Amino acid sequence: MKQNKNKSDTKFRIGVDIGGTFTDATLVNSKTGEIFTSKVISTPSDPSVGFINALKKLLDDKHIDPDKLDYVFHATTVATNAIIEGKTASTAFVTTKGFRDMLEIARQIRPSLYDLQFEKPPPLIPRQLCFEVEERVNAKGEIIKILDDKSINKVINSLAKTNIDAVAICLLHSYRNPKHEKQLGRAIKSKLPNLTISISSEVVSEFREYLRASTTVINSSISPIVNTYIKSIKRKLIDNKVNAELFVMQSSGGVYSAEAAVKSPVHMVESGPAAGAVASAVFGGILGYPNLISFDMGGTTAKVTLIRDSKPSITKDYSVGSSAKTGAGAFGGSSGYPIRTPVIDLVEIGAGGGSIAWIDSGGALRVGPESSGADPGPVCYGLGGKFPTITDANLILGRLDPNYFANGEIKLNFKEAEDSIYKYCAKPLGISTERAAYGIIEIANNAMVNALRIVSIQRGHDPREFVLVGFGGAGPAHVASLAEQVGIPKVLIPNSPGTASALGLLVTDVRMDLSKTLIIRSDQIELSVIKNELKSLENQGKSLYSSIASNIRDLIFEYSVDMRYWGQSFELNISAPETSKIDTNWLNELLESFHKTHEISYGFRVDNDPIEIVNLRLTTIRKISQPKIKKLLKQKTDPSYALKGVRAVYFGSNNEKDQTPVYNRKKLSSKTIINGPAIIEEPDSTTIIPPKWNANVDDFGNLILENLY
Repeated sequence: MKQNKNKSDTKFRIGVDIGGTFTDATLVNSKTGEIFTSKVISTPSDPSVGFINALKKLLDDKHIDPDKLDYVFHATTVATNAIIEGKTASTAFVTTKGFRDMLEIARQIRPSLYDLQFEKPPPLIPRQLCFEVEERVNAKGEIIKILDDKSINKVINSLAKTNIDAVAICLLHSYRNPKHEKQLGRAIKSKLPNLTISISSEVVSEFREYLRASTTVINSSISPIVNTYIKSIKRKLIDNKVNAELFVMQSSGGVYSAEAAVKSPVHMVESGPAAGAVASAVFGGILGYPNLISFDMGGTTAKVTLIRDSKPSITKDYSVGSSAKTGAGAFGGSSGYPIRTPVIDLVEIGAGGGSIAWIDSGGALRVGPESSGADPGPVCYGLGGKFPTITDANLILGRLDPNYFANGEIKLNFKEAEDSIYKYCAKPLGISTERAAYGIIEIANNAMVNALRIVSIQRGHDPREFVLVGFGGAGPAHVASLAEQVGIPKVLIPNSPGTASALGLLVTDVRMDLSKTLIIRSDQIELSVIKNELKSLENQGKSLYSSIASNIRDLIFEYSVDMRYWGQSFELNISAPETSKIDTNWLNELLESFHKTHEISYGFRVDNDPIEIVNLRLTTIRKISQPKIKKLLKQKTDPSYALKGVRAVYFGSNNEKDQTPVYNRKKLSSKTIINGPAIIEEPDSTTIIPPKWNANVDDFGNLILENLY
């Protein structure tokens, strides 16, 4: 590589986000704020190949030496894919005698109340690999029956006869007293040192045995896979002379070290989608839009997140695998394997650029959730795809330039896409190819509109009070139409929207989450107990960061409390007041916050009912200096300066294509206004401005789309 012409002290940081279809990378000059992006086809057989390809492409194109990289940030779906595809490590489960069938029984709820055909996903660990030890701790943490050496040796002998890679340990009430779990873990490690061992009191120290067990099992079963993957990434970085520290995105919206990711991989299950939500929150904060709805549409899925006061909503009720979904409350995510760690609360649906259109048995046109992915991809890629996709439909409607897709690196085949839509959609329905393509787009849009309503209207928020942020490779082509249907008057499309999630990796902080179960009424608790428990969590948080690089700033602690009315089964998470003075005023402020949050969430409050404090939570944060966002240079505000040409585009209003101007986004100056219908193209995405909308370019180069009617 050529020597970088920047000054010797100039440092860069890079974020790499692996998606189902494309792998995106964003490089930022930490000093000037200049941003560079790259996009390559993902490599599903070995995601680390796509990772290093995207990184090398940026360094080579910009002639930057690898030793100029300060940090490497990564978001990946390797943990999620291992669970969904059933490719987790062979794992054993050890629990208290009498609870061997905990994973088999799971929960007696189903995601669809009246679906009598619903089947729970099979346990990640088969019954023959579930073992028991004789011990007992009660709900107060008191040891009722001692865990003796005879019981430990019996389990170790049983484990030694199996061909397993990992062990998950979850003993009854270990969140109160972890002594037996730690004793058992040490004993197994000493006799079977090659096994990966996870104990529930370290993974998630909270009550509810099955949720704690499920989280521990997932952590243990994906740890060997994540370990192998991280080692592969590190090896490729070293081979390419990159010595920067590697951080991995967490589901909660923070990053943690690669070493921590190997030890606690359950925290990175929703790594990729979280990066996009963080990017939206940062963009909104810079531009003065604290209340946003983040819409990320890539090649495989579309993800929607609500952001209020510049903070994405966080949930602890999340499932992964099977037909898993998000959702707060008692039945959130009840169709997959539940995890009890903080996750950005998002709705994810199978509607991406590669989602396949098909005709069901009743003769109706359907779209997704099956996707063509990166291999073979949409039909128009010419890589062997057979069935029509959303990308093919957008191409047929004139919304994509076949010679300027992914900066012209992928030439789209119009004829193959047209033939596929005609054969599999238009001909069976007896309509024109264009009408079929438009129908594909409208059906996909309806599914995404429903996702927008789930995170807003169904959770008590008026979408008209929010700005919709559209990004991902396919997001800007659909977002204005979605906003119009939901009633959102303003849309924000950031610079390089196709790689925005990768940029989100570069603007987040190092975070670790800890929790402690109390379960005590607020009118009976001693405030000294809360103070001591929070101090204990602080000490744990400090120890977690002992190996983090010294050039990261001092720790910040954020506290919250899970609370509920006495007698309720599920709780709400409430941000705690300043903890320097934990007194009566502190408690009263906390209780009032709970009443208000309960009223917002459920429509009522009961001031005279006693409140129960369930869990204390601590988020430990180390701030990483954020790169500056560079302002756009002022040029000509006349949009004709950026005009590339005119193209016939089908908007569906009059069953004909309209002659539509096409603009080069890179040439647009701040304060430029473009009236729809129009198309704005850039290397990683295409923005559609429908009729009755316009786009205004702000000082940072973001597009602000507004509905004129």
